[in-house]
Amino acid sequence: VEKSQLYYVASRYLLPSSLVLLTLSISMKELIKLGWKAIAMFVTGTVGVVVGGPIAIWVFSFIAPEVVGGVEPEAVWRGMTTIAGSWIGGGANQAAMYEVFGEAENQLISGALYSKMITVDIIVAEVWMAILLFMIGKSDAVDRFLNADNSAVLDLKNKMHEFSQKVARIPSSTDLYVILAICFGATGLSHFMANFLAPYIADNFPFLSKFSLDSQFFWLIVIATTVGLVLSFTKAREYEGAGASKIGSVFIYILVATIGMKMNVMEVFQDPAIFLVGLLWMAVHVLLLFIVAKLIRAPFFFLAVGSKANIGGAASAPVVAAAFHPSLAPVGVLLAVLGYALGTYGALICGYLMQAVAP
Repeated sequence: VEKSQLYYVASRYLLPSSLVLLTLSISMKELIKLGWKAIAMFVTGTVGVVVGGPIAIWVFSFIAPEVVGGVEPEAVWRGMTTIAGSWIGGGANQAAMYEVFGEAENQLISGALYSKMITVDIIVAEVWMAILLFMIGKSDAVDRFLNADNSAVLDLKNKMHEFSQKVARIPSSTDLYVILAICFGATGLSHFMANFLAPYIADNFPFLSKFSLDSQFFWLIVIATTVGLVLSFTKAREYEGAGASKIGSVFIYILVATIGMKMNVMEVFQDPAIFLVGLLWMAVHVLLLFIVAKLIRAPFFFLAVGSKANIGGAASAPVVAAAFHPSLAPVGVLLAVLGYALGTYGALICGYLMQAVAP
């Protein structure tokens, strides 16, 4: 599994292809109607990660200081900054935190500590992902608990269902070939443009790396989503009736399976205490999300997508959004793009706070 390229293929080819197909039939007018609560829950998720790390270290400094301590340059808090980068932005932000906080006394934190933090990152994040996907099946009950006004979300789902029914037809072989040509053609175009834009920005505008604008994956996701949105204003939108979003959903769940393959649950038993720190960190993030959602009556959809737009980014947020309804996948993408922009700054703040409270 460690040597497999399945996740790379799924995230670089099937994910952008699915985003094109899932955005193909979207109504921008209805998307805009979702309003400010989506942004509010995303920002809450970011704040939850920023304060959750320091709180987890502070609590464990009383309970088990040896777990979150360590001698420089192997101090645990340094390794945990990479988790903050991943949980707010993504892989590019995680690498940035390794560069910023990894160096102490002219030494980099060891590969062993970095690997341990990556394992904590993946397993804790995917445990929360599994819980979210389970709760989506009970989203009506969660919305009642939150006293949420989910009318905008329901309106979008209903409008998309009505459009799908209106253009529904039995797909021919030609329909399926055209759908695949659209999504993989758009993905090829996205790769071509991303491979040009990312190095160009890195060479000519290095200061933009703070916003992950030198990341090829960032541009791949943004361009694929943009192509899908542009196509939603054309006759290509009618391929929704031939099953475009259903094919996109298949691609999404292949991605979910490959994410799960990256987990090695046995790693938990090698150093269980550090996983407890990660779980407490995640618990602060989740608790804050529920408190704010209750206060502003935000639907569970915004809570779930706002969380995964931080923790998981563009590879996970569309998955969670599409689990509510395929037409909602673009909401996850748009919020995940915000995560890339805020990731470095949020993780830097989190890192300095963790340094301040570390034993």
